[in-house]
Amino acid sequence: MDLQSFKLLLTPQGQQALEAAAANEPREVDFLKHFDALRRRYPEDLARAALETAILRGEAQAKFPFAAQMYFTRPALEQASSFLVSAYRSARFRPFKCLVDLGCSIGGDTLSLAPLAPTLAIDLDPLRLAMARANLAALDLQANARFVQADLNAPLPLEPRQKDSQTALFFDPARRADGRRVFSVQDYHPPLSVTHTWLERFPALGVKISPGVNLQELAGYEAEIEFISLEGELKETVLWFGPLKTAARRATLLPGPHSLQSSLSFEQAQMQRGQILPVNEPRACIYEPDPAVIRAGLVEDLGLQLQAAQLDPDIAYLTADHQVETPFARSWTVEAWFPFQLKRLRAALRERGVGRVVVKKRGSPLQPEALIQELKLKGDHERVIFLTRLRGRPIIILCYPQSVTA
Repeated sequence: MDLQSFKLLLTPQGQQALEAAAANEPREVDFLKHFDALRRRYPEDLARAALETAILRGEAQAKFPFAAQMYFTRPALEQASSFLVSAYRSARFRPFKCLVDLGCSIGGDTLSLAPLAPTLAIDLDPLRLAMARANLAALDLQANARFVQADLNAPLPLEPRQKDSQTALFFDPARRADGRRVFSVQDYHPPLSVTHTWLERFPALGVKISPGVNLQELAGYEAEIEFISLEGELKETVLWFGPLKTAARRATLLPGPHSLQSSLSFEQAQMQRGQILPVNEPRACIYEPDPAVIRAGLVEDLGLQLQAAQLDPDIAYLTADHQVETPFARSWTVEAWFPFQLKRLRAALRERGVGRVVVKKRGSPLQPEALIQELKLKGDHERVIFLTRLRGRPIIILCYPQSVTA
């Protein structure tokens, strides 16, 4: 979709075409069939724009509860945060009188910022900026948002020129080039280093970056590093600068929110690694921490809360004598464990009549699918198998399914 087609989509005829396209609940795999029918009634460009929008609105329901009122491009939708994540993130900006959404795209984050304070939304792409304006209007938030087309590599179109403690910035840099993901923060567009200039004037800054960021690249940034997961899936990392910083490292789980934090930097935590928790054989239960907890380097902090031990200082599984309910980890009841030996594992499963297994692994080179084929299972029961290490040596932990207790 180009800008001209989008403007046509906003006309009465465009809205009529969009309604006709949405009536069939189209999917991408059926595009040609629906497009052929739609272009018999509407101009081809309009039919395509209406159908693309109807398809993307259906796919966007997983991220935006009001997706049926919004406009998207496919790349913009794929890169947008879930509204639940965005709303959680935006709460930190509540104390400020003016907000700026840098790299606003279709306005997914502007939707969360604008209800808090007047928000300036900036993007270079005129189509995405037009969609952002329409998305804010669709939710009756246009009065609290202003839109500016600008290149973030250039000086920000903001006043004043001196330090401003009443304005907070949120920056979502582009992390794709020519349709491919980029992984270094210096390959973002603009690069993360551009924030050094912004911080001189606006100390309150939040930056969304990839959850797989190389942490060594962040060593020169005085920021809190927050890892956010949604329903058990790691979604994004946020850097919080200046007055927005509340810890050194944080793991946040949504919905909730549930947060685990530390005042120690990654470098300081690394110096204490392996000294906080004991290392023990598997006990009554096994904990698998949420990926945000693991990525934030807070496994040992969680272990202290759970009165748990580690199986190996380099493995993110915890074990304890008693199961404690926690939002930060899933847990299983241990039935048996032993040094890794395929023949012994096969015999243990056969003895228990196990015909279905879920294989989880950390620190093992084995592929779960290949192992399951080797086991040649028969039976009516189910177990969870952990392939991991105990003090550096490979072991197997046999657990009951999560819904079953011993």
